[in-house]
Amino acid sequence: MSGGDSARPPESHGSRGSMRPSIAPVSQEPRIGLVLSGGGMRGAYEAGVVEGILAALGERRASPFRVFAGTSVGAINATYLAANTHLPDLGVAKLREVWSQLAIERHLRLDPLGFLSVQAGFRRAAHGREGATSGRSLLDPRALEALIGAHIDWQSLRENVEAGRTLSLSVAALDVASGRTTVFTELAPAMDYRPSRDPRRQSVLEPIGRDHVLASAAIPVLFPARRIGSTYYCDGGLRFNTPISPAIRAGAERLVVVTLGRRGQVEPEVSLAQYPSLLFLAGKVMNALLLDPVVYDLAVLERVNSLVEVLERVLPSERLAEVDRALMDARGTHYRRIETLVFSPSEDLGAIANDHLQHHLDSWQLRRIPRWLLNAARSSQADWAAYVLFEGGFAERLMDLGRRDALARRDEIRCFFAGARPLPV
Repeated sequence: MSGGDSARPPESHGSRGSMRPSIAPVSQEPRIGLVLSGGGMRGAYEAGVVEGILAALGERRASPFRVFAGTSVGAINATYLAANTHLPDLGVAKLREVWSQLAIERHLRLDPLGFLSVQAGFRRAAHGREGATSGRSLLDPRALEALIGAHIDWQSLRENVEAGRTLSLSVAALDVASGRTTVFTELAPAMDYRPSRDPRRQSVLEPIGRDHVLASAAIPVLFPARRIGSTYYCDGGLRFNTPISPAIRAGAERLVVVTLGRRGQVEPEVSLAQYPSLLFLAGKVMNALLLDPVVYDLAVLERVNSLVEVLERVLPSERLAEVDRALMDARGTHYRRIETLVFSPSEDLGAIANDHLQHHLDSWQLRRIPRWLLNAARSSQADWAAYVLFEGGFAERLMDLGRRDALARRDEIRCFFAGARPLPV
């Protein structure tokens, strides 16, 4: 397999004691995958959607999800959930608590000297020089490192994978030197993974650890690239923000996909005076990189589903088998119809960020530069602020929205998890 398949030893971060809640049994239900997009602080919405799905399903004996894939903040959420499949509720109450406890004074700490060294850091990363990170960055990464180290139970992740409660966990990151997306995947015993033949992507099978997650979430300039083995990696969302294909290749039979941009949203008209704003442009660039590509990916999946449905309807079984063999030779995997349940925000998360700034900025104890940056967002669309507004109250609003959006589709959720075809929207 390209990219190297030899598994490196799992990291030992945040292992907890032997007192554990009751263990959920291994589910015998269809393999349902959860795919989570990247998008910085917008990822709190994902936690709310999962919370709402579990509330809609009611009490269960086992986790409804067995395959997990995520990029950037989606990798953080996916790894946390994959480490908690021994709990029927996936530990979502604790996940909400973690998001709610974010403090902007602690988690939005700028390092002005780090900004000056960003270019040198990218040169170091591109040439594979020594160091756990590529150097300093605009934001101090230590608070994020501590958060991930303290709240993801790596020992539980190992145990859930070994027991088959978690069948796979995939985390996408960008290889700084080659520009290729690397999909790191940890598999349960006897699980098979067929890597993509797309030359832009490579697959690595190995235990997922803290550095994989931090690398996937390392937005360039804001956070330093992370070293894994001899290679530096940064935010996987730059090339592969919603890892649908890895979840399918890891065996998911149905997919729940949570995206962080409003599907079909038409951008409001903006006055010419707003366009010269660097912050305004930064928000639009981040939207284009991290949010827009998922629309294409979902459209491709829908077309594949339609094609498979037509082939199954019009071809006799022997011809269908021939087509399947040909596709297997070309793609390395079978074409299957994959039912999906897609969630995206019903409200503009940038507008919510702007409103939150309007009401709370003056009460935060911030240093001069962060205050100036956030104050500038109050006079324009705050798309960029929705990525970096590391504040518990804002996270609560996004989680509440995610929960409402899920519960509004309660019947559709129940049909999907019961194995029925989703209700038309």
